[in-house]
Amino acid sequence: MTNLNPYISFRGQAREAGEFYRSVFGGELTVSTFADYQMPAGPDEADWIMHSQLTSSGLTLMISDVPSSMEYTPGNNISVSLSGGADDSEELRGFYEGLSDGGTVTMPLDKAPWGDYFGQVIDRFGINWLVNIAGS
Repeated sequence: MTNLNPYISFRGQAREAGEFYRSVFGGELTVSTFADYQMPAGPDEADWIMHSQLTSSGLTLMISDVPSSMEYTPGNNISVSLSGGADDSEELRGFYEGLSDGGTVTMPLDKAPWGDYFGQVIDRFGINWLVNIAGS
């Protein structure tokens, strides 16, 4: 089953925000840092959050930090995440291609360091979309 979830970005405050949202919504918060996946980040950013996910009673909220090497504009710091498993691969790839039409591919849909396929696109209306296909 394909899921659509909000993805909120911060600059160095994702851990704090995740803990806050967990205190509000309850549930389980999983956290991965840039260092966990040997992803490039600034010298003081290795422990920043590359990806976290709060799951609570039908709610899934994704949260991350934006490294200083990337553009970050408060107020424009939310994306929409489409995710699913290998069974959803064809559908998710179709969504990625459709959203790319007239948009800007910012990260091609390709194998990611965490083992899934991941891509990112800004659609023709300026909305940032993240597509993740697990277990592919």
